[in-house]
Amino acid sequence: MRPLPLLLVIFVALPLIEIYLLIKVGSWLGALPTVFLVVFSAVLGVLMLRQQGFGVVRRVRVTLDRGQVPAMELLEGMLLALGGGMLLLPGFFTDLVGFLCLIPPVRRWMVQALLDRYLLNRPGPPPGAPPTKEGPVTLEGEYRREDE
Repeated sequence: MRPLPLLLVIFVALPLIEIYLLIKVGSWLGALPTVFLVVFSAVLGVLMLRQQGFGVVRRVRVTLDRGQVPAMELLEGMLLALGGGMLLLPGFFTDLVGFLCLIPPVRRWMVQALLDRYLLNRPGPPPGAPPTKEGPVTLEGEYRREDE
């Protein structure tokens, strides 16, 4: 993925969306309830993040105790961190994205979608697969040491 369009969305479009939503909700509810709603969603999100984070840590420990690699749990932890950061930003759109990262079935679906898109659909054999019929490339040649 190219970083320039992503940075453009993050630094230009996202604040414009947040400002638009804050103005719309503020004109509908009023200024004070809108500010209260933004602060309340941040506090509620931090409490949910703490609970979900402990759950992921517990699953990482169980997976490690079984002798397996906790890849899915670590990716879920990254999404929890992203969701927590989004919840701390003021605004309704980032709160929505943050809360979606805190819902376990949605989070697992997001991790699986990321794995399918960026890891599992790579060209060539999967990691650890036996070599194809072509086999490894062998280079033949001669050499001599110059320092002797």
